[in-house]
Amino acid sequence: MATKGFVLYLLSGFSIAVLSVLFIQKSNNDDMNQSSNLLESPYNLSTTEKVWPALELNWRLVMATVIGFLGSACGTVGGVGGGGIFVPMLTLIVGFDTKSAAAISKCMIMGASASSVWYNLRVPHPTKEVPIIDYDLALLFQPMLMLGITVGVALSVVFPYWLITVLIIILFLGTSSRSFYRGIEMWKEETILNKELTKPQESFVNSRGELLIDTEYEPLVPKEEKSKLQILCFNLRWKRLLVLATVWVLFTVIQVIKNDVVPCTTLYWVLFSLQFPIATLVFGYEATKLYKEHKKRMSTGNAETVCGASIQWSPLNIAFCALCGILGGTVGGLLGSGGGFILGPLLLEIGVIPQFE
Repeated sequence: MATKGFVLYLLSGFSIAVLSVLFIQKSNNDDMNQSSNLLESPYNLSTTEKVWPALELNWRLVMATVIGFLGSACGTVGGVGGGGIFVPMLTLIVGFDTKSAAAISKCMIMGASASSVWYNLRVPHPTKEVPIIDYDLALLFQPMLMLGITVGVALSVVFPYWLITVLIIILFLGTSSRSFYRGIEMWKEETILNKELTKPQESFVNSRGELLIDTEYEPLVPKEEKSKLQILCFNLRWKRLLVLATVWVLFTVIQVIKNDVVPCTTLYWVLFSLQFPIATLVFGYEATKLYKEHKKRMSTGNAETVCGASIQWSPLNIAFCALCGILGGTVGGLLGSGGGFILGPLLLEIGVIPQFE
């Protein structure tokens, strides 16, 4: 799977950047013996300076509005949320600092995602008689994604502004190049398929040697057309949605309680650790379900996929999906890019159609 190389690139790049910070910090500690001088160093991890420009109608605000609108449209269509456009726009044009831009970007991504979900709930699946939302994949990735977001938000408090900027550059270089090459591959495959479909059809001859010019036919039973309300009800799976909502509520309650606790105390870390069993429990249940169903179908010779993905649900692939979920959430929480920058290429690799990833 080519996505494994992409994930390895991100892990390597992020690790090198973080280790560089620790090395620089240690070098400054050796050079500056007095703590007052250390606090004035630009490489100190705790040195931060928030920049919130005054809200006024000018060319920057107008340009940011236009770019935000177009970025949201392109990001929603591409399934990446638009964080790759929002963060540079908020930093370079509006003038926010990197951390504030990442936080605002997350709010913008949530608004675009909510409208996208509402629209897609009223659209039928193009190829199968199944809901447009693959709830199996949602329950598999979403808990790990939320767990990674909490880790990313915690890291954003510790990391300096310049390091976050470096990590954003590493992320965007990797995701843009990987998505570009993947798009070229899919374009070539679709071009070959279109050429095959447009070839002149072979002539058909009946048993008496007569040429059949038109062999097209209409199905005897036409496909039933559903109303928007019927499609909406069919796409909703309330039990699965209840599980996702429960996980979201539990994470939200923990975050609200944690905000009133003194950081780095025992109670703080206990509350932070409670998120791990919640996410692991939901992920483990769904992973076990996918593994058993896949194993059962393979034993009976059924080639139909368990869910929207066409990969084999082996323990190694399931563990890799968990890693991608955590990494995607961490990147989204730290850099404000959204988990789609990691999950988008992964979903393409495992066989999910681009329109509904």
